[in-house]
Amino acid sequence: MHPPCGKAPVAETRKAVWSSARKEMVGTALGASRVWFTLARGIVSEVYYPRIDIPQLRELDFVVADGVDFWVALKGQDAYSVERLEDDLPLAMLVHRHPRFELRLRVCVDPHRDVLLLEVTLDGDETLRPYALLAARLGGDAEGNLAATGEWDGRRTLWADQGPFALALQCCDVEGRPALDARSVGEVGASDLREDFARHGAMRWHYAEAGPGEVALGARLPRRCTLAVGFAGSREAADTLAWSTLALGFESVWDAYADGWRHWREVCACPRLPRLDAAVAGLFRRSLNVLKIHEDRTYPGALVASLAVPWGEANESRGGYHLVWSRDLVESAGALVALGAYDTARDVLAYLHATQQADGHWLQNQWLGGKPFWQGIQLDETAFPVLLAGLLAAHGELGAIPVTGMVELALRFILAEGPCTGQDRWEEDPGINTFTLAIAIGALVEGAQFLHGRAAELALMVADYWNANIESWCWAQDTALAREAGVSGYYLRAAPVHVLMCEGAKAEHLFIKNRAHDYDRPADEQISTDFLQLVRYGLRDAHDPCVVSSLKVVDRLLRHDTPHGPVWHRYNGDGYGEHPDGTPFDGTGRGRGWPLLIGERGHYALLAGEDVGPYLRSMAAMTGRGGLLPEQVWDAAPIPEHDLEPGAPTGAAMPLVWAHSEFVKLCLSLEQGRPVDAPPRTWARYGGQRPTLDYVLWRFRQRPRTLRQGQELRVLLRAPATVHWGVDGWQDVRDTPTEDWALGHLACLPTGRLAVGSRIDFTFRWSADGQWQGEDFAVEVIAQ
Repeated sequence: MHPPCGKAPVAETRKAVWSSARKEMVGTALGASRVWFTLARGIVSEVYYPRIDIPQLRELDFVVADGVDFWVALKGQDAYSVERLEDDLPLAMLVHRHPRFELRLRVCVDPHRDVLLLEVTLDGDETLRPYALLAARLGGDAEGNLAATGEWDGRRTLWADQGPFALALQCCDVEGRPALDARSVGEVGASDLREDFARHGAMRWHYAEAGPGEVALGARLPRRCTLAVGFAGSREAADTLAWSTLALGFESVWDAYADGWRHWREVCACPRLPRLDAAVAGLFRRSLNVLKIHEDRTYPGALVASLAVPWGEANESRGGYHLVWSRDLVESAGALVALGAYDTARDVLAYLHATQQADGHWLQNQWLGGKPFWQGIQLDETAFPVLLAGLLAAHGELGAIPVTGMVELALRFILAEGPCTGQDRWEEDPGINTFTLAIAIGALVEGAQFLHGRAAELALMVADYWNANIESWCWAQDTALAREAGVSGYYLRAAPVHVLMCEGAKAEHLFIKNRAHDYDRPADEQISTDFLQLVRYGLRDAHDPCVVSSLKVVDRLLRHDTPHGPVWHRYNGDGYGEHPDGTPFDGTGRGRGWPLLIGERGHYALLAGEDVGPYLRSMAAMTGRGGLLPEQVWDAAPIPEHDLEPGAPTGAAMPLVWAHSEFVKLCLSLEQGRPVDAPPRTWARYGGQRPTLDYVLWRFRQRPRTLRQGQELRVLLRAPATVHWGVDGWQDVRDTPTEDWALGHLACLPTGRLAVGSRIDFTFRWSADGQWQGEDFAVEVIAQ
């Protein structure tokens, strides 16, 4: 026995990265506990506490060694399996096999305490012992952690703390006795237990203190034992929690953990589901759990995008996907509503109600408490919460949540900024994007039910106008791309902002993010799958010629066939993914296939009267070792050294909660014969048909240059004004004051009787200060 003493050597400056993003399981207890765990590469990877957006450790690995010169670290070994122990519930056992041993790990969380619990069983060569290696990352920070060995009420312990966070690592044997044997703490990469084994082939260091820095805890364990990691605000409190859980016994805690998940399975029972293949049904059940696991306790209704940091082993960013995006959140809430989990869906809406910004929009993404992370403006993220309010209302499950003020603020922002968005849903291009436009139109229609009088009328008026103009803004024809595909045209990935102001803007070059070279190309040479949302939301029919033509181009450019079925890229030229040689995305790369898009294509297939089964089976086949859906799958030749196989997960985030919610919705949509998250009032209003209008809407951000004979010119402004206007060089001059329509100020000019070729000239005088706009505008009357 070597008692710990002295301080561990300090590490040289190193890149403090995260764990693999290819999670094999994620878990949490459904109770008072505030701990979430992930498994990746056969070990425990990031663990979060006391909120789902705060990681507290990077990984908990194990070494099996004989104490002389043989040792094997579990991380990096491929001879292991992830076994789900009951009907796809998050009840995990990791089984590592080696010619000299078999090590089994069962992992769970105490439902009543902030404690992660592991049962460790080592069989085989009797000379071998397991060792635990815990890399702390308290508060998500690798710089200021302190670690120490110690004694607490006569029991040996391992501690780490930083600021308001602390953890304690404890162990008991099968008799319930304290069982941490040899102990040491160190700095990762310099004096931790892994470095000790790498240098000496056995545990030789026994340091009592380490840090501040990126610290690790290490200890020798019995061959059969229970390991507890307690989390609290102090070392002593964490240790007390760990020992309280150990005192209950592993089986007792495991059963309580399992019971919580059995109850959730009953809440989400869906007896009306059609017969599904076994693999599809299994993924459906796992997806229900993934949705629930990613919800926070402190902020009910806040679901993060994923408990993963994309390409984590090469990524040192503090912000992974353990953040809230309102888009991902509402996409997930749509599945919850369809499942009948109305309480959770209402919690989502209440959380969104609380985090709306003063001007009506929602942040690009945020920490759970509402602090912004990235700063982009995405119009769909302002529209989605309105759609959730409408969906809950359609089910009669809105409850007492007062949404009128929230909806009015959101629609004001949409009217002020739309139809353009600062970023599309992929957080890249500005312009007019068909997905974003569909969401915004849906929000205007669904949100109108919560407004009164002219406010509701104006929301519907703008929705109709935007819907009627989708093709005039977003359609490209007679391009080289169209000729190569043998079609007349296609919907653009993003129409430049200037398309609202001048002719010829569709050829304007748009920047392509995440590409080291060839990082821009003309807008009319870029295509995406985003237009499918027009069909899903009832704005266009599945057999509309423009939709069918665009689909041909998408399948030619963006579809890739894999051994598990076809998968689609987001858009041509995408740079978000591994490099061609398989090395991780590092700010540039090459985009890969997204299983999420298979689900979207499946929803289109449903509306087109096609078989949905192949899409469900493809998604189920593209899961990882633990049965979770990834953000991306590899779609090129195998690269074994980077563990990349066609149709299998890449190093991007897994699971992607949005992908799981899309899969759940596709299963339920198949049963109902329609998309379960489709906005009902929008479908009823348009039924897949482009509206025909007797007016043209002019705004500063949206300046039509023509109107058809018989149409009325409507001028929509954000402040009261008088429209000063005349015809054909300021003849027959008139003044028409705007009227207050709650969401804007509207002037309707009686232009319906003007002849073809007439020109309407106009400007404004602002009511607030009597100042003239100082600029003239014109609209020409053209034939029907």
